[in-house]
Amino acid sequence: MEIEFDVKITPGVLYDYMLYHTYTSASGLIGSIVGALLVVTFFMGYGVLFLIGGVIILAYLPWTLFIKSRQQYLANPAFKNPLHYQMTEEGLTVSQNGELQSQKWEYMHKAVSTPRSLILYTSTVNASIFPKKDLGEKAVNVTRMISTHMPPKKVKIRS
Repeated sequence: MEIEFDVKITPGVLYDYMLYHTYTSASGLIGSIVGALLVVTFFMGYGVLFLIGGVIILAYLPWTLFIKSRQQYLANPAFKNPLHYQMTEEGLTVSQNGELQSQKWEYMHKAVSTPRSLILYTSTVNASIFPKKDLGEKAVNVTRMISTHMPPKKVKIRS
């Protein structure tokens, strides 16, 4: 079986990926917990500074990720054109402007989903992002291909 599709990386797609990546890491979770605790402390009768601190902490990360996604999109020429992906029994190949990169399934780190994208991590920090709007009806086959070729413990894709 072989699946081919094109995806366009936009600032919104990058933002969705960055939110997932950050809030599933220890630092993102700790920041959220600290911010929430400060807000709760305010409602327990402590000063307004706790509320202000909590709101700043809770809003800071999403805002900076929003700005960073825009900057990364503008700074990376690869995002200007669609990326062409080919999934085969051997692995994943991505091509753009005549350049090809391939990776075998056994070297894939993990696969996850967000409400807007399927994310296939090729290392702990690098990933191929497949926006669901670009996949359309191929999303089911892409999910099936990933689930077939990666161990179940590495796949956390929800429909």
